[in-house]
Amino acid sequence: MSRAQLTRTGILRMALGGGAADPLLPAEGGGGRRAPFVLRALRIAGVVCLYWFTSIAMVFLNKYLLDSPSLRLDAPLFVTFFQCALTAALCLGLSLGAACGPPCPGLPALRLDPKVSRSVLPLSAVFIGMVTSNNLCLKHVGVAFYNVGRSLTTVFNVLLSYLLLKQTTSLYALLACGVIIGGFWLGVDQEGAEGTLSWTGIFFGILASLCVSLNAIYTKKVLPVVDGSIWRLTFYNNVNACVLFFPLMILLGEFHTLYHFDKLGSPSFWGMMTLGGVFGFAIGYVTGLQIKFTSPLTHNVSGTAKACAQTVLAVIYFEETKSFLWWTSNLMVLGGSFAYTWVKGLEMRKVQEDPNVKSGERNETGV
Repeated sequence: MSRAQLTRTGILRMALGGGAADPLLPAEGGGGRRAPFVLRALRIAGVVCLYWFTSIAMVFLNKYLLDSPSLRLDAPLFVTFFQCALTAALCLGLSLGAACGPPCPGLPALRLDPKVSRSVLPLSAVFIGMVTSNNLCLKHVGVAFYNVGRSLTTVFNVLLSYLLLKQTTSLYALLACGVIIGGFWLGVDQEGAEGTLSWTGIFFGILASLCVSLNAIYTKKVLPVVDGSIWRLTFYNNVNACVLFFPLMILLGEFHTLYHFDKLGSPSFWGMMTLGGVFGFAIGYVTGLQIKFTSPLTHNVSGTAKACAQTVLAVIYFEETKSFLWWTSNLMVLGGSFAYTWVKGLEMRKVQEDPNVKSGERNETGV
């Protein structure tokens, strides 16, 4: 995922943590009759395909905007700023549409409260680091290596859970993390052997992994400020990000770059920018949709399989030739991620089924 923005991270965390339901997602089937098996299977397959298409298309679109030889736009902060602005506008548009149309109690009315905005500001700083480092990683590494380049999120989750929350991790989960780290280093070694290694991209990939983990922790802390509404938090977060991006773009001279950009008046350029922003916003919705129709564990497995498909498509599309050890590094990262997800899923199920476990201990185990 090239823009692991708060929308999808928040929806995933809300789904895992039992938070408020997403107003844009279909309601759970309560006491009604369940749909026939074939219909349910087709619906799940359609949702998974939609998630795969949206996520993979978003990565390729952002790679084009950030590092296309034909576009030649060296303004990654502007691309990220535009996507944040479009996300905020879409949140506001959905809110206004809900206010004018049928009542939707789960979708709150959005208005900018400076006090709330200041309370969300620490999370917004982490959010800016997350989306910017993700895009800068994608700018400096190939799409095929992108998944490996920012594969340490799980490792940072374990590390930060211990340092900040004093939560321990099982031996099997730690072994899975070890496989991920081994795959990461093997991938870096193979990129260097092929002459395509970018240490700048590696740095931003590691930073992106760290920021994604921090973003999840800060999201849980800040949610009460917005009454637990992930959509209100997304709105404030992206509005804050737009304001904070301005001095950064001035400092790095991106306005000067835009002034001399020869395609600034091109409708096709703005069409691609808008399409990338829409896909960036839509990934939050389809992520929640996939969790809703399957489960958090299945979503993580689907995400791992999607990353594999994305890597293969990138190698084919860009006509790259990769060594056996390069492919081994990818398999290690994907296998370690799958194993960690599976182990944590089993641990969570065991905790939930054990009546002797305290409620506080239940909350410490999750996927």
